[in-house]
Amino acid sequence: QVQLAESGGGLVQTGGSLRLSCAAAGRTFSSYSMGWFRQAPGKDREFVAVISWSGSSTDYGDSAKGRFTISRDNAKNTAFLQMNSLKPEDTAVYSCAAASGARRWSRLRIGHEYDYWGQGTQVTVSS
Repeated sequence: QVQLAESGGGLVQTGGSLRLSCAAAGRTFSSYSMGWFRQAPGKDREFVAVISWSGSSTDYGDSAKGRFTISRDNAKNTAFLQMNSLKPEDTAVYSCAAASGARRWSRLRIGHEYDYWGQGTQVTVSS
C-alpha cells in the first residue's frame, strides 16, 4: 500500500503560481511513477503530468506544457507540481497518483493505469 497526501492548493490570481506537493507513505516511493491529474466540476478527469520513478522522464498534457513542471525528491518521498502562469481554466481539484514500475510508460496518461490516489487539493484561479 502507498498512501498519498496532496498539499499546496489554494486561491491564486490569474498569472500567479502555486507549488503542489504529494507526500507518500508506505511502500518504496522510488519504485513508482508519479502522476498528477485534475478534475474541474462537470468535466472529466484530465491528465496533467507524469514523472518516472527515477525522475529522468517526464510527460505533460497539452494544458500543462510550458507552464507546469513536475519533479520528485525520492529521499523525501515527495512529488511536486510547480504551476506558473495560472489561468482561470486551471481551476480544479488536483490529485496525485502512483503507478507501479510494471506499468507501460506510454499508458501513464490514463488514470486507471495508476494503483494509488491521493484525496486531492483544490486549486482556484481567480480572474
